[in-house]
Amino acid sequence: MSVRKIEIMDTTLRDGEQTSGVSFSASEKLTIAKLLLDELKVDRIEIASARVSEGEFQAVKDVTKWAEENNYLEKVEVLTFVDKGVSIDWMIEAGAKVQNLLTKGSLNHLTHQLKKTSNQHFIEISETILLAKEKGIDTNVYLEDWSNGMRNSKDYVLEFLDFLSTQPVKRIMLPDTLGVLTPKESYDFVKVIKDKYPQLHFDFHAHNDYDLGVSNAIEAIRAGADGLHLTVNGMGERAGNAPMASTIAVINDFIPNVKTGVNEKVLYTVSKLVENFSGIMIPANKPIIGANVFTQTAGIHADGDNKKNLYFSDLMPERFGRKRQYALGKSSGKANIQKNLNELGLQLNDDDLKKVTQRIIELGDKKQVVTKEDLPYIISDVLDRTYEEKVKVNSYVLTHSKGLKPSTSVSITIENETFEEIAQGDGQFDAFMNAIRSVFKKKNKVLPDLIDYAVRIPPGSRSDALCETIISWKNSEKEFKTRGLDSDQTVSAIKATEKMLNIITN
Repeated sequence: MSVRKIEIMDTTLRDGEQTSGVSFSASEKLTIAKLLLDELKVDRIEIASARVSEGEFQAVKDVTKWAEENNYLEKVEVLTFVDKGVSIDWMIEAGAKVQNLLTKGSLNHLTHQLKKTSNQHFIEISETILLAKEKGIDTNVYLEDWSNGMRNSKDYVLEFLDFLSTQPVKRIMLPDTLGVLTPKESYDFVKVIKDKYPQLHFDFHAHNDYDLGVSNAIEAIRAGADGLHLTVNGMGERAGNAPMASTIAVINDFIPNVKTGVNEKVLYTVSKLVENFSGIMIPANKPIIGANVFTQTAGIHADGDNKKNLYFSDLMPERFGRKRQYALGKSSGKANIQKNLNELGLQLNDDDLKKVTQRIIELGDKKQVVTKEDLPYIISDVLDRTYEEKVKVNSYVLTHSKGLKPSTSVSITIENETFEEIAQGDGQFDAFMNAIRSVFKKKNKVLPDLIDYAVRIPPGSRSDALCETIISWKNSEKEFKTRGLDSDQTVSAIKATEKMLNIITN
């Protein structure tokens, strides 16, 4: 059976830019256009609406200049209007060669917005197409509100298509403008049209108002549509358009004998760039491109992957230039941790692995995700405990107020005897140390001098990162270091101090 090639037209730079609050600069549009055609390998891109603004005009000029130099000009399209040639003149000045002419695809729009008859509308469209042809412009035609047209005024749509079949147009584009179609309707409506006009090229343009954009696009392909309009990250007005990444993955995996030219490997790269330029963040659970979609959290899943890839599917992250990750947190098991240790080139025996696992679970109750980069810090913290625990800091209250000296209230147990103390200091940690110093004075013990205090966090971490505090101490016998680990810097210093207290008490 022969393979059918589906054209993919990306409209991120036109329809996607209608996302509320989004406006790409000329340089951003050019960068995205280059990636879409050079790297992602989409067949066409729609980059602007004619007559919008001077900035839009300059952006189109920049893209068309680059496209002409790289033999892509016929792949660059601009939305135009039935406006007696004003849009066409705008296009010519901007250097574009393909217009996507916006027309009325439902009798409701024609009657109430244009207040014209179908014959009047068709005559004006014909004049616009002829003018474009005379000036070297190719024409594709949008049937705006086509989906409602098929529901409520099917005879008008078929009359319109009869007319367009006589015109020199390259493609007829069928938009579900309001995102109201069901998958069954998408299939049925496209099938009726493709069966009646098999010689014509039809694109399907899905919106996502009911979260059915991908399903509708797929059903349109099954029904015989020749092309799809998609946007990176599903950007677009209201709930957006059918998203590029998910639609391409579904076509590749579930529609036999159909292919696109899209390069899956760069879907994630392009998505992240558009995220940065648009300011519209990708949800962490967005299929294919979300931060968490290739992350296993449950330890049982990592264990299954170790044994026979039990939790793998055809959606392998490597297809999209990504890697599978194993989250560290309160749901982690030893298998998750072992996967991360392997990536870092670290090995632990079973006893030490159990200790590290327990510590990660404890930290997970405070901090949702522990990163792979945190692991060396956690290991050094856990495996540093070579003493019998005779001193325990039970609780403390740290206060810091503007205009008042910081103070600390501490409860501490030393060899089964509990003490409480309050002290002030130059900072919260200094106040804590003064309180501890007072307690140990009652036990006739002198604390070592603090000679160095260093704090570090894993590279690339955020404000909620784990802090490792390393404190160097010196007494009459020796110098030594202790470490503390916590997402709060002062608490990590207190934990390092607790270790010191146990060392001097043992």
